[in-house]
Amino acid sequence: MIKYSYNQEALKNLKIEDTSILDRLIDFNDARKSHLKKDHSQRDKRMSLKEAIAEFVKDGDICTDTGFAYVRTPHQAYFEIMRQQKKGLHFIGSPNTNHSYMINYGVCAYSHNSYLGAEMRGTDRNYNRQLKAGKVKILSEWSHGSMAQGFKAAQLGMPGIFSKQLLGSDIIRYNPYVKVMQNPMRDDPDPVVFIPALYPDTTIIHVQAADRCGNARIYGPAVNDAALAAAARKVIITAEEIVPESELRNDNKGVVIPFMYVDAVVELPFGACPGNMPGYYYWSRQWWEKIFRFAGPSDENMKLFMDEWAINCKDQFEFVDKLGGAKWISMARRLTKACEYDNEDAEFDFSYQPYLPGKDPGIYY
Repeated sequence: MIKYSYNQEALKNLKIEDTSILDRLIDFNDARKSHLKKDHSQRDKRMSLKEAIAEFVKDGDICTDTGFAYVRTPHQAYFEIMRQQKKGLHFIGSPNTNHSYMINYGVCAYSHNSYLGAEMRGTDRNYNRQLKAGKVKILSEWSHGSMAQGFKAAQLGMPGIFSKQLLGSDIIRYNPYVKVMQNPMRDDPDPVVFIPALYPDTTIIHVQAADRCGNARIYGPAVNDAALAAAARKVIITAEEIVPESELRNDNKGVVIPFMYVDAVVELPFGACPGNMPGYYYWSRQWWEKIFRFAGPSDENMKLFMDEWAINCKDQFEFVDKLGGAKWISMARRLTKACEYDNEDAEFDFSYQPYLPGKDPGIYY
């Protein structure tokens, strides 16, 4: 039985008494066994979203928030997790924003946080309320950089790394996994932070294109997703389109995830909706406006909102129809091409309406 030595001050500050709940995230031996047992053959791994979530997301898993908040994030896969009523999940990510609405349904019970909110819309009032009500427990706090270094260490097969990340920050006092140590290469006082390798159970990564075996192309920043594909015990790729293997072999620009890491491939057009998919569609700012201003302030409103948009939507196509259908698709494509300078953007209107009760615009640009 492996015994881990945790940051005692952080355990006290976070009120964690049973440290076994922390072990799996840094259990190199178990992660290695999972990786070795995985079928690494180059084979057809395509399946439906329902099948992939049912097979590879289990109650209590440590799951990741991939992409970046609402950019290339697998929102439609998260909604399927909610529809299948998975329970007691841990969520980790940089940022770690999308597990908030899952807490209301008992899907998520634990947080490994680096940031939670929606930038210009401020803090997440729903998460604050769930935390104070004891419906979610924080197991660790991170900076974006320090969490990324933990994933990178796992990708490289290292037990961890020494870093200057977190020094001078109170985050160290709220992270059981990290420890301040003396730089072993220097004799004079030189503090460094040891950050262990992090091994989530399940990561779902939405990409622009993948082949049937799982080779995946990302257009735009990969953020932590390439490292997570190597670190996680189980990997689901959802893709805007499935392309022939020859296309990725002949043009491998942006192909950052190799097939040997991947367990399932799901063809999922609009899989990032209501988020942004670089090169494909812009994020639905009006949808996020409404979830934060209407749903965020109360549990009743959050249930009304997420029942309508996640629980009672059978798939991403029904979701897009609710956003505005073909008109939304056309505008979202135009917006993302304009902001990426692929279309003329002079005098193009990027404004949107603030949410006001009783004045729902109906089309969520």
